[in-house]
Amino acid sequence: QVQLVESGGGLVQAGASLRLSCAASGLTFTSWTMAWFRQTPGKEHEFVAAIGWGGAGTDYADSVKGRFTISRDSSKNTVYLQMNSLEAEDTAAYYCAAGGVYLGRLISNYNYWGQGTQVTVSS
Repeated sequence: QVQLVESGGGLVQAGASLRLSCAASGLTFTSWTMAWFRQTPGKEHEFVAAIGWGGAGTDYADSVKGRFTISRDSSKNTVYLQMNSLEAEDTAAYYCAAGGVYLGRLISNYNYWGQGTQVTVSS
């Protein structure tokens, strides 16, 4: 049974940093692209960042490029999202996902999803 468990969300002020973690189990971690999406009420999931199964390839949404960094630790089956210079517009529920498409940006590219962690940025 595949499980993706996110942690690290919280309430911060604009300009602060947070690091989200996603611990994966029940799958061969190194065989999957891992990604972060986010969602605000009434909107669809928005792609944030993805990292390929080898860890060398990454992709970012334009809105977070230069501020967010995705990484993965295969020894811990964990993917991270380091978020710096947070803005009020970054407020959302953040979801971790695992998929078979290399650096996919579409929801349909991902087979497994976590339950989400809330990030709230106050201005």
